[in-house]
Amino acid sequence: MSRIPAPVLALAAMVSVQLGAAIAKTRFDDVGSVGAATLRLVIGAVVLALVVRPRVRRWNRAQWLGAIGLGLALGGMNVFIYVAFASIPIGIAVTIEFLGPLTLSLAHTRRWRDVLWAVLALAGVVLLGVGPAAVTAVSGVVFAVLAAACWAGYIVMNRHVGAAIPGVDGLAVSMLVAMLVSLPFGLRSAVDGVVREPVLLLVFGGVAVLSSVLPYALEMLALRRMPTRVFGVLQSLGPAIAALAGLAILREGLAPLEIVALGCVTAASVGVTLSGRRERGRGPGGADSVP
Repeated sequence: MSRIPAPVLALAAMVSVQLGAAIAKTRFDDVGSVGAATLRLVIGAVVLALVVRPRVRRWNRAQWLGAIGLGLALGGMNVFIYVAFASIPIGIAVTIEFLGPLTLSLAHTRRWRDVLWAVLALAGVVLLGVGPAAVTAVSGVVFAVLAAACWAGYIVMNRHVGAAIPGVDGLAVSMLVAMLVSLPFGLRSAVDGVVREPVLLLVFGGVAVLSSVLPYALEMLALRRMPTRVFGVLQSLGPAIAALAGLAILREGLAPLEIVALGCVTAASVGVTLSGRRERGRGPGGADSVP
């Protein structure tokens, strides 16, 4: 993995998580949106814990707090965005969710060019806010905004945990915390669905790997080698990927205004990433500083 460029790892994580989300939405009628999020987190947490077997005996207080904080952000992000998926298309929900990393990128920016790219991305999100899907499903928009706040926290905590705890031990513990966050809200619907249709365990096993285990591990590796600011805006490719996944798997089409909005967000991501690469090339030793 060390030879794979960090942006490639981040892109692979985005493709994986959006495919998993689209597959999960196909079974919302069986377990509900929160039940789907719970199944994904439970299976992902158990699988990752068994594979990694995190060694926590020598962890200090800061490491524990970091892992718990990351778990809380993970749990909130997963539950809120799945509830949003239930009432608005995946592409729209993920675009609104991007407000989290967008805000984070603005907080860390040091160049006026990055501000312009962020404004373009924000314009795309605003266009989605006045689109037909958002107007008719206000609750979905609200939950997507809550997921955005959790996503920003996830980016910050993921970078902190990745630096403070070797390997993916911190991620394994954080997944267990996220699982505990979801259980009070989705355990009953998840169990009822699995009892009626045991094959759901296999379906959500695949969803857990695609949407939790694989992307979170890839993102943690990527964040160790790229600035939080660049990673945050690079994530704006996620809405376009989510829209394609929704179209291919769920047949969720988008209105022309919504397609323009996705284009704004994607263009902003490409622009800030290319700008960051040029700036790194001019810096001392060709390395970008970490804010």
